[in-house]
Amino acid sequence: MTISRRLCVQWVFLFLSLVTVSAAKDSPKDKYLLFVGTYTEKESKGIYAYRFDAASSELTPLGVAAETTNPSFLAIDPTRRFLYAVNEVPKYKGGNSGAVSAFAIDRQTGKLSLLDEVASRGADPCYIAFDKTGKHALVANYTGGSVAVFPVRADGHLGESSAFVQHAGSSVNHERQEGPHAHWIETTPDNRFAIAVDLGLDKLLVYRFDAKTGSLTANNPPNAKLDPGAGPRHLAFHPNGKFAYVVNELHSTITAFSYDSSRGMLHALKTVSTLPKGFSGSNDTAEIRVHPSGKFLFASNRGHDSIAVFSIDSTTGALTLVDHFPTQGKTPRNFEIDPTGKLLLVANQDANNIVVFRIDPNSGRLTPTGQTLHVPSPVCLKFMAVEIRGGCPTSRAFREVGFSEGAPRFLLCQHLRAARVILTRRRWGPPASPAF
Repeated sequence: MTISRRLCVQWVFLFLSLVTVSAAKDSPKDKYLLFVGTYTEKESKGIYAYRFDAASSELTPLGVAAETTNPSFLAIDPTRRFLYAVNEVPKYKGGNSGAVSAFAIDRQTGKLSLLDEVASRGADPCYIAFDKTGKHALVANYTGGSVAVFPVRADGHLGESSAFVQHAGSSVNHERQEGPHAHWIETTPDNRFAIAVDLGLDKLLVYRFDAKTGSLTANNPPNAKLDPGAGPRHLAFHPNGKFAYVVNELHSTITAFSYDSSRGMLHALKTVSTLPKGFSGSNDTAEIRVHPSGKFLFASNRGHDSIAVFSIDSTTGALTLVDHFPTQGKTPRNFEIDPTGKLLLVANQDANNIVVFRIDPNSGRLTPTGQTLHVPSPVCLKFMAVEIRGGCPTSRAFREVGFSEGAPRFLLCQHLRAARVILTRRRWGPPASPAF
């Protein structure tokens, strides 16, 4: 090796070491933002934000992130640059529709800056989620009984809807199921299908989803049925993709399904109660989550005001009750598992609080940590990592190794990438030629 090449490699090592050390000091690893959607009929002003330290489990209030009306459900795009909220209202700009609001996220402060609003194409939108590409937002309109898909532009703005489906029909509960009430919609793990959960129809409607165009086409078979009057609300897939679980609001039950990913077909397995034996009070279930480990399922009871915990047989999909745990509040409409999988946070809508529980990794049992957040009418919780994985170190990291304040960061990143390539080739040799 020539002297010049040795000096170059030594410089590369020094450069990478200094940037890595400096970036580590400035690294937001284990740092998250927690956004809270609310109903604003009473004291709430909109969306609230907290800073979450995963290492210490500490939550620090950041105040109101954005003032907006009834942001009852939230979704964060995969780039973590934008947040979207449904505005659950019956009228928007004179039409029978709610709205969807798009916000830019300030990672440092947690503040949200409104980008735009669009009509949701149905009254009282109650759910929003992204497809797996992050290029389409899917929305369920509860009172409107419809679902819609909106393309997401590179700048975070929403385009005209690429798909709209009006559900039709009713079921046996004449007070709650007089017509369609779409309550949840997401794409399947492989992004080939979209499933809409309709409380008013007692059905899971399955659509073929085109990720290129954002279109929805009725699948064959077009739906899976629940027990009459069950009132399906939300759905959660098992991490293995073989099973799906639906929480039924009106019957306070959970129905397990096997899932055939090749056909987008759901087959009902068994239905279990979310309530303890002997309970005779009024109750509506609300949220359902499968733990990232796939070992446990959680569901919330509004009325009994508890989280029902079940263990999951990953081979058969069968649920076995672990226990019921009081939420230390009233009307647990929503809850979320933190990014580490160690905590479960419950949003008690009518107690104006969020209560933090620790999850036992062996049993799934919940223990209060003693930490309670005070938020008016909380109804949706969403975590977001502050760190941009695989991204470029901060400007501060570059400054600390001698680059000027005015140096363009993309050029600095190019230097770093080139240095990494040199080191990789020095260690492993040049890339192999492709074999055909």
